[in-house]
Amino acid sequence: MNYQKKLLSVSVLAVSLCATPSFAEISEEDADRLGDDLTPMGAEREGNGDEIPEWDGGLTTPPDDYDGDHHYVNPFPEDEELYRIDQSNVDEHEDRLSPGQVRMIENYDDYFIPVYETRRTATVPESIQEQTMENATTVELAPGGNGLQNYEDGTPFPVVEDPLHVIFNHITRYRGGAIEREVVQVTPQSDGDYSPVRFTEELVQPAHLSDYDADDHDNILFYFRQTIESPSRLAGNTLLVHETIDQVEDPRDAWLYNDGQRRVRRAPQVSYDGPGTAADGQRTSDNLDLYNGAPDRYDWELKGKKEMYIPYNSYEFASQDLDYDDIIHEGHVNQEHARYELHRVWHVRATLKDDERHVYEQRDFFVDEDSWQIAVVDHYDGRGDLWRVAEAHKLQAYDVDIPFYAFETLYDTLSGRYLVMGLTNEQSNPFDFDINRRSSEFTPSALRRSGR
Repeated sequence: MNYQKKLLSVSVLAVSLCATPSFAEISEEDADRLGDDLTPMGAEREGNGDEIPEWDGGLTTPPDDYDGDHHYVNPFPEDEELYRIDQSNVDEHEDRLSPGQVRMIENYDDYFIPVYETRRTATVPESIQEQTMENATTVELAPGGNGLQNYEDGTPFPVVEDPLHVIFNHITRYRGGAIEREVVQVTPQSDGDYSPVRFTEELVQPAHLSDYDADDHDNILFYFRQTIESPSRLAGNTLLVHETIDQVEDPRDAWLYNDGQRRVRRAPQVSYDGPGTAADGQRTSDNLDLYNGAPDRYDWELKGKKEMYIPYNSYEFASQDLDYDDIIHEGHVNQEHARYELHRVWHVRATLKDDERHVYEQRDFFVDEDSWQIAVVDHYDGRGDLWRVAEAHKLQAYDVDIPFYAFETLYDTLSGRYLVMGLTNEQSNPFDFDINRRSSEFTPSALRRSGR
């Protein structure tokens, strides 16, 4: 079977799968494609012969002017905008955009999508690539599709046969193992006025704890701690999460420390459509990271793969030459600093089950094949109307081989408001990818001890 026929057979299989999870292991023949016509992470190695190039290993060499301080300078300063998609020509490009992206262009005269040369920069360390290829024949979905079996690290499903394969690939994607970041969230009013909320966040996978013992962390995907540093009325409030791999069998554990009351309380509302932290009602808990948490409230359908303009190599948006006023504008971020490229994405649709409740009736996810990061999400309300549009402005940390986001946006197409999470332009120490933490630091009692 030649390469083109292989891709056709996989695409036909993908489109035929929908809500019923598949638990069967893939064939050895499909697994052998990894590292061959598929990359070690499961993307198509070849380009499309014109606009999308072949994957050649990703971006692993920092540019000469990078200082090693995790303020990532643009490695492609000479790249120029090829063209922009706006109200004058959106009809010509609609098949390569999501309905939500089209709506944003239609809603705002000054909103456009600047298209640049496609550069497939995404990559992860070789150890993660090797683990991912091994996962292809060992990891399975748990009964009911709400978790993973035989999973330890890496991407669980590099060869996709089920919509939840794509979603779990995003949820478990490599983010460095142990990371601390200092970021800002803003929720501008319809006139563009905003007040920043500054967070310190830590995410640590159990195997990266200094006192790691496999028996002590069964079913734990990672530990997450988020502390508000400013404004003063919120400072000190802290969220602690024990993120589980199967959140139906063993629901996520979450606690909130209120600095004013000096109390730690369980926080079961930190899930599904519970309100996001300090987000002024502009996002749900499962909007963070474009999607997180248990998938059990939805029926899932794999719509297949398509070529699409998505935010990519967004180094300008992370530049220290910009302050937040340069980025935050009325109605949307300043697209003059954006960069979009043509990439292949997996399209997954989630439809709310008849007997379940959520503010989003339908969600359409578009997931980058190289990084397994969700790039765009269209959210529909209970009437079936397009409501919110999320985008993640991806960049590659070329010194540590980690794909992540410059920031993520969530636009309300009805109210004209939006949210930006993950801004680092004005932060002096935005990322630390080499933190050393013990398990005792991620307990409710540790929250009390950290009280100011």
